[in-house]
Amino acid sequence: MLSVSNLSLRFGKRILFDEINLKFANGNCYGVIGANGAGKSTFLKILSGEIDPTTGHVLLQPDARMAVLSQNHFAFDNFPVLQTVIMGHKTLWAVMQEKDELYGKADFSEADGIRASELEEKFAEMNGWNADSDAADLLSNLGITEASHDKLVSELNGQEKVRVLLAQALFGNPDILLLDEPTNDLDLETVVWLEDFLADFKNTVIVVSHDRHFLDTVCTHIVDIDFGKIQMFSGNYTFWYQSSQLALKQRSDQNKKAEEKRKELEEFIRRFSANVSKSKQATSRKKMLDKLTIEDIQPSTRKYPGIQFKPDREAGDQILLVENLSASLDGETLFSDLNFSIQKGQKIAVLCRNSLAITALFQILMGEQPADTGEVKWGITINKAYLPNDNSAYFSDENNLIDWLRQYSIEKDETFIRGFLGRMLFSGEESLKKSNVLSGGEKVRCMLSRMMLLNPNFLLLDEPTNHLDLESITAFNNALKDYRGTVLFTSHDHEFVQTIADRIIEISPNGTIDKNTDFDSFLDDEDIKARREALYSHAVR
Repeated sequence: MLSVSNLSLRFGKRILFDEINLKFANGNCYGVIGANGAGKSTFLKILSGEIDPTTGHVLLQPDARMAVLSQNHFAFDNFPVLQTVIMGHKTLWAVMQEKDELYGKADFSEADGIRASELEEKFAEMNGWNADSDAADLLSNLGITEASHDKLVSELNGQEKVRVLLAQALFGNPDILLLDEPTNDLDLETVVWLEDFLADFKNTVIVVSHDRHFLDTVCTHIVDIDFGKIQMFSGNYTFWYQSSQLALKQRSDQNKKAEEKRKELEEFIRRFSANVSKSKQATSRKKMLDKLTIEDIQPSTRKYPGIQFKPDREAGDQILLVENLSASLDGETLFSDLNFSIQKGQKIAVLCRNSLAITALFQILMGEQPADTGEVKWGITINKAYLPNDNSAYFSDENNLIDWLRQYSIEKDETFIRGFLGRMLFSGEESLKKSNVLSGGEKVRCMLSRMMLLNPNFLLLDEPTNHLDLESITAFNNALKDYRGTVLFTSHDHEFVQTIADRIIEISPNGTIDKNTDFDSFLDDEDIKARREALYSHAVR
C-alpha cells in the first residue's frame, strides 16, 4: 500500500535520516515516535508529498487515497464548516463542484448531459449521497454542534478549527491516514471517541503523538526515529519502551550468560503477547499483532532528563482551603461556588471541558488574578512551585541559560547551576543558549529546573506535558509518582493522570464533582458518568 525506498533527507551537512526502507501494511496503525527535532513531522510531510526527500522514493499504490490532518488552521477560513470536511475527499469534492457547475449552465448541451451522467456515476460510487450526513456525524462526534455546521470556519475558535480539520482528514474512509498530533486540543470524551474510531479503522494509519495512552490504545506498530535511523517494531508504545529498557539493561549486564538473557527476553515477549491480545487495538481490529521475535527488542539511545522534586520542609496539616470561589471570562461563567480542601500528600487532577476555566482557577490560587467571589486560604508552611500553561513571561530577556537559572537560585556558583541544567539535558554549549530563542519543550525543561531549585512541598501544574517529548514526559511522570509533597494539576495525558492522581475534581459553570479515586475508576463509574453528563447539560444533580 505505502512504502519508502532508500529514503534520505539532509539539510546541509545535517543528516536527518539516511537510507530508510519501510513498508506500511493495510490494516495496521503505526505510531511514529522520536525526540523533539528527530524529524517525526518532517517524515509525515515526506510521506504526504509536501516535502521531497534528498534521495529515495515514496511509493503509494496508484488507486490508494491518502488523507492528511492539515496543520494550517487558516487555510479553510472562507469555507463553510460542512463543506470543509467534505473537501477532505478531493476527488469527491471535485466531482461535486463540476456537477454543480454543469447543472448551473443556462445552455446545458447534450455533451454536458453525457458528462453529468458520468459524474453522477462516480458520485454514487464514492457514496456521495451520504456525504453531508457522514460529515455532520463526524463533526458532532468531535464536539462541533449542528448549529456550527453552516458557519464559516473563520467564525470558530482555535480548538474548534482543529476538530474540523480532524473531521476533514477522517472523512470518506481514506486508504492511508496521516495524523500529526491529532489529540491536541481535544477534551477527554473526544479523545476516547477518536481512539475507538481508529481502533475500528480498517485501513492504514500513521500517527505522531506524545500521548502514551493513545499510542497504546490504537497502535499495532511503533516507528522509532533515532539518530538518523527509522526502525519499525511490532507492538504498542508500552511494549517498545519496556523492551528497549530491558535491552539496555541486558547490554550493560556483562556477567549474565547469553542463554539467560535469551530466556529473559522470551519470557518478556510471552507476557506482552498475552496482555496485548486483550487490548482494544487488538480486539477491535480483529487482527493479531505480527509474531514478536527477540530481534524486535533493541535498546534505545535516547536520553531521559533527571527530574526530582525534594521538599525543603514538611508541610503542616493546613494545605489549601477554597471557599465559594467563582470566576468568569467576558461575561461567561467559568465555574461557580467552588469549595474544596486539600490534605497533605494528595495528588489531585482537575478536569473541565473548558481548559480556560482551569487556567483561571490556578491563576487565582497563585494570586495572579482576582476571583469574582470567594476566598483562597493557603497554609503557612506551604512552599509552592507553579508551572503555568503559558510560560512566555519567564523568557523575555536574552540571558543565557546559566544566568537565567541563576536568578532563581540562592546558590550562585556556576558549577551548581550547570548541574541542574545538565539534569535537564542542557550540557556544554547547550547551557549557553539564549533563553528567548528556546523551543517550547526546552522552555518547559528550564521551568522544571527552576521548580526543582525551589524545593517545593506543593506543585501546581497547568498542562505540564505540553511541548515535552515522550522521554521528558516519562521522566516527569515518574518524578511525580515518587514525589512526597502535594500536587494539584491538570493534563490531557491519560497515562499521566491515571498514574499520578488519587483524587479527581471536575469543575464546570453548573457544579463540581469531587471524588477520591484514580482516573480510570472515575471514568468508568456509572453514577459519575450520569453526574458528568448533567454538569454539561445545564442541570446539576
